Amino acid sequence: MQEFINEAFTKAVNDYLATKDNGNGIVFNSFLVVFIRLLVNIYSELDVINPFTMKSVESLRSNLSKYGYSEININKLLANLQMYYNIEKTNSNTEIKQANPYFVDIQKQLVDMFILKKLNYELSDAEISEFYDLLYTPNTKDPIRLSYNYLTAKDVNEIDVYYQKQMKENVRVAISKPKNLLNNKAYELMGLNIEDINKMSAEELEKTNHQVYDYFKIRENAINKEFLLEKAIEEMERERNKVTSGNGYVDILLVMGIITTIAMVGLVVKILLF
Repeated sequence: MQEFINEAFTKAVNDYLATKDNGNGIVFNSFLVVFIRLLVNIYSELDVINPFTMKSVESLRSNLSKYGYSEININKLLANLQMYYNIEKTNSNTEIKQANPYFVDIQKQLVDMFILKKLNYELSDAEISEFYDLLYTPNTKDPIRLSYNYLTAKDVNEIDVYYQKQMKENVRVAISKPKNLLNNKAYELMGLNIEDINKMSAEELEKTNHQVYDYFKIRENAINKEFLLEKAIEEMERERNKVTSGNGYVDILLVMGIITTIAMVGLVVKILLF
């Protein structure tokens, strides 16, 4: 079997692919496969499995770093996985089992990866719960992971305590979006109340601004859209300031009245001259 990254990672992916349709199986809930399942939860199956299929180590490293996890830490994670596997192989052939510190170290690194994703994206409760339950804690719903945690960890609560601490200390701060107010005349010409505009949230105002640019037939991707808006406002105000009543029939009468007045003035001038 040709190795990808190392023997442990190759076995982990192959076991994952062979057992993912059997969610309750022992192999599917073994540590190597759960390692892949946690990576898939943090990133995606495409991010993890596609590089393996294409034999592209660089693609895998790139995918695992997309939330900010450093290349040094990625290398350490993959090396730790192999060290974990080496100890487990040795333990399977001896009566006296040696402690496997990589069981905890790897999970802590996976928690760090998850925290970086959390800081970059708004995660749903379902996504958070799914990740947490895959960890080897006393609270996991899977009896195989629960048993293995008690057999392997020196402190069965260590991962749970680490996870809770990181989740509490790393909270995504929502940065309020600044309001982008356009020329008040633009809103007024559309019949919008300025007081209502000022009460809008940044998101509501953004939608209204889309309508403004559309109303004045200005492309929003135009570099000089603010200048074009100012010109459009001036043009519309000039049009509205022309002699008009707003009623077509009355406008005709007004124009006829002006023409008649001019004609009468001309007639009076002629009479006076003669």
